[in-house]
Amino acid sequence: MKINSISLLNYKNLADVNIGFSPRINCFIGSNGMGKTNLLDAVYYLSFCKSTGSSTDNSIIMHEAPFFMIRGAYCSDSGIESEVSCGFKRGEKKQFRNNGKLYERFSDHIGTIPLVMVSPADNELIAGGSEERRRFVDVVISQYNKEYLSALIRYNRAMQQRNALLRGEREPDGEMMALIEDMMAVEAVYIHDCRKGFVEELVPIFESFHSAITGGCESVSLRYRSHLLEGDVVAMLAESRADDRRLGYTSKGVHRDELVMLLGGYPVKKEGSQGQNKSFLVALKLAQFEFLRRKGGEMPLLLLDDIFDKLDSNRVEKIVNLVAGEGFGQIFITDVNREHTDRILESIKGNYRLFEVQGGCVNIIKERES
Repeated sequence: MKINSISLLNYKNLADVNIGFSPRINCFIGSNGMGKTNLLDAVYYLSFCKSTGSSTDNSIIMHEAPFFMIRGAYCSDSGIESEVSCGFKRGEKKQFRNNGKLYERFSDHIGTIPLVMVSPADNELIAGGSEERRRFVDVVISQYNKEYLSALIRYNRAMQQRNALLRGEREPDGEMMALIEDMMAVEAVYIHDCRKGFVEELVPIFESFHSAITGGCESVSLRYRSHLLEGDVVAMLAESRADDRRLGYTSKGVHRDELVMLLGGYPVKKEGSQGQNKSFLVALKLAQFEFLRRKGGEMPLLLLDDIFDKLDSNRVEKIVNLVAGEGFGQIFITDVNREHTDRILESIKGNYRLFEVQGGCVNIIKERES
């Protein structure tokens, strides 16, 4: 999949932007706060129907503006062209369209435009709580497995019903609790099996990328941890009712799963330096890209937002050589250093476009077309 062009109105600090992209490498340079990350965020939005991080749709609209609009022109790997757009007015429901057709459920769009983004915010995968790592797993699986996302929605809905009963003034009805727990169990087993299979497939890909970036001088791995590995989920939920009643929430289930990240056999959160953590995360995201590519369908877009900070020149060179290879498609890179970016572009073959972003304005300043 490739995005040929994008049009933005009132998106964060990007008031009115219309630009065409190279089918291969697109680099954006500029000082911090000029809008480089916001541009990548808009590309991300068209894949996931939302901004990165916790930004709400209201906070995305440029100050004092009444709405924002995004429109992207795409071309599939088989040559089929499409247009994806989103518009949102303050106080109204946003509208998301594919070739003019309005989505009734945003979840129906997920996976249509596969995308992987590497950014400084990824550090939360290491430093943050287990919900960050579960979200990473869920985002990857949801891009190639529609049923998985539906199962997550059903599981969370049932869990919310169970939590409401647990917090009620009266003792929860046993038959109602059992019915809800049975519903949770069906979805939990499916979610668990998908996550377990995903991690098992991802680990060797991740280890291979990490070795390529670091020269094989560090040992890394991933482990999947879940309550469902300990026993039957229905019995587990039933046995925990009394404790959960005192807590006021469901304490066991796939919503407590963990992706354990290891460096040298120990949690990377405790062991890794800034450079080691950055290498770990870049390798993890490149493994995500390769995993999605192997699943068939469309080649994912790859967004690299300020990823070269805190990495030595040797690792930067290895990352650039990796992503410039044949296994990757269209790539978007942001950087604050023009000289650094020029060296990267000189080292790669094929098409590229170099853009300057300043004060919310985006202009092409250099390109190569074969």
